[in-house]
Amino acid sequence: MPTLIPLQIPPGAWRNGTEYQSKGRWHDMNLVRWRNGAMFPVGGWTRYQTDTFTGIARGCIAWADNSANRWAAWGTADYAYAMDDDGGITDITPAGLTTGSVDASTAGGYGALLYGDGTYGTPRPDTGSITLATSWSWDTFGQIPVTCGDSDGRLWEWDLNTANNLTAITNAPTMCDGLVVTQERIIFALGAGADPRRIEWCDREARTSWTPSATNQAGGFDLKTDGEIMLGIKARSETLILTSVDAWQAQYVGYPDVYSFSRVGSGCGAPGRRVAIKVDGKVLWLGHNGFFSYEAGYVRRLPCDVWDFFQEDLSTLQASKVYGWLNHQHDEVWWCYPSDSSNECDSYIAFNYVEGTWSFGHMPVSSMIQQGVFSTPLGLHTDTKVYQHENGYEHGSETPFCESGPFEIAVGDRRAHAVRLIPDESTLGDVTATFKTREYPTATETSHGPYTLTEPTSVRFSGRQLVLRVDPSGSSDWRWGVPRLELARGGRR
Repeated sequence: MPTLIPLQIPPGAWRNGTEYQSKGRWHDMNLVRWRNGAMFPVGGWTRYQTDTFTGIARGCIAWADNSANRWAAWGTADYAYAMDDDGGITDITPAGLTTGSVDASTAGGYGALLYGDGTYGTPRPDTGSITLATSWSWDTFGQIPVTCGDSDGRLWEWDLNTANNLTAITNAPTMCDGLVVTQERIIFALGAGADPRRIEWCDREARTSWTPSATNQAGGFDLKTDGEIMLGIKARSETLILTSVDAWQAQYVGYPDVYSFSRVGSGCGAPGRRVAIKVDGKVLWLGHNGFFSYEAGYVRRLPCDVWDFFQEDLSTLQASKVYGWLNHQHDEVWWCYPSDSSNECDSYIAFNYVEGTWSFGHMPVSSMIQQGVFSTPLGLHTDTKVYQHENGYEHGSETPFCESGPFEIAVGDRRAHAVRLIPDESTLGDVTATFKTREYPTATETSHGPYTLTEPTSVRFSGRQLVLRVDPSGSSDWRWGVPRLELARGGRR
């Protein structure tokens, strides 16, 4: 007697352990997301304007000035750029900017040589630390953008005049690794004076006053950490400082200390300077051994259903290129990263912080400007062009798809025969379904389809284990829910 079974797969990806352990979950995908149990495609991208820039963007910002004019700015290894409300890109690189590093490199140890160099199995001593790919910290001091490229180390500001370049902030420390503007309108210079543990700050509301005195709030502090400061980010009412090994809270206390610093997390350090995202008072970030969240003085590990996959796919040497950003219109935080098969950002991992689901895929984005100042997110792609994201459903050379882990559709040594599929999609024909069968978890896989879906769809295949793959038949806003498969019990092989 045929049985109608729902192929009810929980939202989100599962990619820890073996493929068989992901049974009944989504195992592989590209450019898809979920809401309220339904799967649909990530929005596409189109060119925002015709200008290009030189180099790969590492760090960016968008803001509106006091006259409501929209601006964006970013930095590459050797240049800084500003973009006006009309999309015109202007080179604002200051004279004498220190040349940066396009890629991360190491002085020794694994990854130090080109592929094929040396003898297999011969140990490579770790004779030096990793030099990170150049990254820029950006923030605003009122309507004025302030920034620091870690290869140059000086703190810069820009006067919003496209005829002028960045200028150094008067009296600010040099040889810094980054900056952040606190809630109190005080600039933190991170890793000031080439000391990777030191923070120096200016007087309140006075970005050119850096010498501490009894009449101002300028000051400095050395973190008691074994790591080096990687980044600072505003939380709800405090500033979170992430080093390479731990997390610190900077709380404003006023005179005479101005700030108090306390360690709030250990073993949660950041591998890069742009890996943290603020979400409704929380901060989420990528660590060396997992994802973490901070809220109200506490650091917690963020459960990740795809950590095994991500850890294996990430280029560890180029982890300093990872860029985190908030896609708030879809309740997601994204980390764009270089995969192990690439030296540059070509992939992403995303977390829906409302529904608690993960997804992943491919996208050539090195930095992203979140929606807010501009009507859609703006992606700075690795082809040195600016793209408007979540706009239509064209994805360049990429194609959305989603593939499940295995389903058990038979018992013991019996097989099951599939005869009909009753689809569940918003518009019939927007997607196709392919089924893959095998007898055992490691057995040869046989593909059936793709089937163009009708109500119902005739299918003919049999097996013990079943994998479902969903592909769009075109560029549209499709939806995939809970299809049902009609099965008849079969005999032994």
